[in-house]
Amino acid sequence: MTTPTYFSRRHILGLAGLGAGAVILGGCSDDDSGGGSSGTAEIEWWHIANTPPMLPVWDELAKSYQSSHTGVTIKITPLENEAYKARLTTVTQAGTPPDLFHTWGGGVLKQQVDAGLVKDISADIADVKSTLTGVAMGPYEFDGKSYGLPVDQGMIGFWYNKKLFAQAGISTPPATWGDLLAAVTKLKGAGATPIALAGKDKWPGHYYWAYLAMRIGGLQLLQQAGVDGKFDSPDFVAAGTRLKELVDLQPFQKGFLGAEYGSPDGQAATMGNGKAAMELMGQWAPSVQKEASGKGLGADLGFFPFPAVDGGKGSASDAFGGGGGFAVGKDAPKETVDFLKFLVSVDSQKKEAATNAIVPVVKGAEEALTDANQKVVAQTLASATGFQLYLDQAYAPEVGQEVNEQVAQLMAGKRSPEQVTKAITETAQR
Repeated sequence: MTTPTYFSRRHILGLAGLGAGAVILGGCSDDDSGGGSSGTAEIEWWHIANTPPMLPVWDELAKSYQSSHTGVTIKITPLENEAYKARLTTVTQAGTPPDLFHTWGGGVLKQQVDAGLVKDISADIADVKSTLTGVAMGPYEFDGKSYGLPVDQGMIGFWYNKKLFAQAGISTPPATWGDLLAAVTKLKGAGATPIALAGKDKWPGHYYWAYLAMRIGGLQLLQQAGVDGKFDSPDFVAAGTRLKELVDLQPFQKGFLGAEYGSPDGQAATMGNGKAAMELMGQWAPSVQKEASGKGLGADLGFFPFPAVDGGKGSASDAFGGGGGFAVGKDAPKETVDFLKFLVSVDSQKKEAATNAIVPVVKGAEEALTDANQKVVAQTLASATGFQLYLDQAYAPEVGQEVNEQVAQLMAGKRSPEQVTKAITETAQR
């Protein structure tokens, strides 16, 4: 993720489609009549919602903003998730970030802040923070200062095919890790592929290891590892051992190691076409399943949180995931922050939530959600006792990348749980 990883994850709204070119939305005129802005300004906006349903919504919001802000031009560059990360790395290394750009917050944003690439917008958004829900601002704040605003906050969980579960004789979603392993066995016995996985992308696999580490060692395990770089404790090894239990059952679709998330034959399409019973993915999953498969599961799709692990120190009500937001580049015109605040106004958030592709962060906007599963996600997240950001965003980029790589090797049967934790620790302590 990254994971999505938000629309992502590493995800996520734009994961299913191909990269898109820039779209320039011009302002109304060069005078001040009827506008909230004076003079002229061009805002370069990069986001990862490069496919419907969010792509047209953000296009329309940009046009709406321009209609009341004379002289403002918004140049939109929508990019597929992985292409976005690669291109953003290039421009940030050159010291030329976009004016407004997607971020998952956490360690990656912190590095950008430390490099002087992102504006401190604390004073400008003080009036907005009180409108946000729960822990939404957490990933965008460091040392008491704010460097971005969220637009989406969600969690990773299991999306499942109710029809395939029923055919396998599974009446209730798994509540424990043992239940999940038993469900995999039942599904295979009924001739169904238990789990769809995008092995080539790697970030989807890290969700399993991270959640198991949370359930076994608790949130403090992951948080402390971010401080001391020690990922070789018994609890991390145990997470890999439990994951190997699942891998040994061969639960994934044929060819999963070469599968991508949003491709026509990838993880999301496999779920959307009814060819797998489960996928571990974020709140964006239903929309990407539908986009990638052309249909989706409709009423047959359900959601359940990641199961508890017997004897674990972590709470089953702790959530793992994140959302997406936007940071403001160091040279962005002053109108950029105002436009960002417009994107997280309650009216804008209701339009975004009405797509059922995001879980909004502004209080009151959740009423625009109509999808039953997204409402479950929102309710589950609202009752969460703790929250952990995606590891490939929470930690420094090189550590997050190593987590994804090593977990992928474990899931391919090429690394042991001990080898995985040793390699991640070595990277974290360099």
